[in-house]
Amino acid sequence: MSSIRTIDDLYAGYRRFRAGSFLEARDRYRHLAEQGQQPTVMMIACCDSRADPAMIFDAGPGELFVLRNVANLVPPPADDNAFRSTSAAIEFAVSVLKVQHVVIMGHAQCGGVRAYVDGAMGEAVAGRYIARWASLLGPAYESIPAGLAAPDAAKALERAAIRHSLQQLNAFPFVARRVADGTLTTHGAFFGIATGVLEWLDSDNGEFQPVS
Repeated sequence: MSSIRTIDDLYAGYRRFRAGSFLEARDRYRHLAEQGQQPTVMMIACCDSRADPAMIFDAGPGELFVLRNVANLVPPPADDNAFRSTSAAIEFAVSVLKVQHVVIMGHAQCGGVRAYVDGAMGEAVAGRYIARWASLLGPAYESIPAGLAAPDAAKALERAAIRHSLQQLNAFPFVARRVADGTLTTHGAFFGIATGVLEWLDSDNGEFQPVS
């Protein structure tokens, strides 16, 4: 695997893309440019460089509509005039693109989750914006067992955060309507960076199960 450390490395990677995978999928790119995108799956994932949804699911161009943010969080619906990128992306995917599935995928060793845990345990959290965004994890943190040491609390919160974000997602009226009429399904998933194991949230028992 090539190593990207400089802008020249980015240029080199782009040239490999143009000479390789772009060339192989040229007709598909042309079709996507002319006809527009029609993905059926939206992925809400963390911006962590180690958990790329397109790579994990071996997806080609135009197959996934991907939203990435710190700790794969979904904020609650709000009617204010604040800039809400995550909410806007969800609305576009559900109401305009008419995706059939929305998957919230968390991952192991999540820095955003650990930042919240450290803050909850009295450690300083660097960054005004990080701390404010991570505060969305509060209700999920309250759902995990009390008294856990920081590493174990972070592991529990990584999964609890997915469950909580699913609740937030389903609270958006335009999501709830489509779920109710059977045209949209929401899912939770968890990726183990070191193991490569993908776990899927069982909607019946609320537990994560490895995908065989």
